[in-house]
Amino acid sequence: MVQANCVVPIESMTGLHEYRIEYYVTGLPEAAEGNAAILKQYQALSDSAEIRRSHYFEGRYENIYVPEQSLPALQPVLAAARQAACRFLRRQQPDLAVGFWFNEMGPGHRTLPHSHDEDDELVSGVYYVRVPNDSGELILRQGAAVTRITPQEGMMVLFAPQVVHEVSANLSGAMRLSIGMNFGVREADGGSE
Repeated sequence: MVQANCVVPIESMTGLHEYRIEYYVTGLPEAAEGNAAILKQYQALSDSAEIRRSHYFEGRYENIYVPEQSLPALQPVLAAARQAACRFLRRQQPDLAVGFWFNEMGPGHRTLPHSHDEDDELVSGVYYVRVPNDSGELILRQGAAVTRITPQEGMMVLFAPQVVHEVSANLSGAMRLSIGMNFGVREADGGSE
């Protein structure tokens, strides 16, 4: 499951630009077992004081931050995500720091349009842990271009942080769980973004 598109302005005969959105789709082999462990660890922490929530819109927090050390099952996903981000950026070394958060969408929930270009992010992405049927599409927008991606469990999608994106409404009767990510360059002292 690897797919990529390029973002290039195409000058038409009228002098206007059309855009295609650059994104990279990949998947983790044998993701079911890892996703089950991630979901179990995440649910065990749901009422923990370790959890930090932000971006309260339409009755829910869109970003749920869990300390990395509390989710050992997440390590293979983060390692694969760093490698995929390096491929997307055409970097030789996996020297990227990653910040991540969970996005839990119950029935009827959606994620509002936004981008991640407020800091020094080089690439943004999402990994899908639990995706019931009809639980929403990832919608990417850049200029007049719009791309809709129907997620699957174990799928990872990477895109430039300035690409506006949203998630359509979860029309299923179950919770959908994904992990949002931003990647930046590690500081010389070993710090992250």
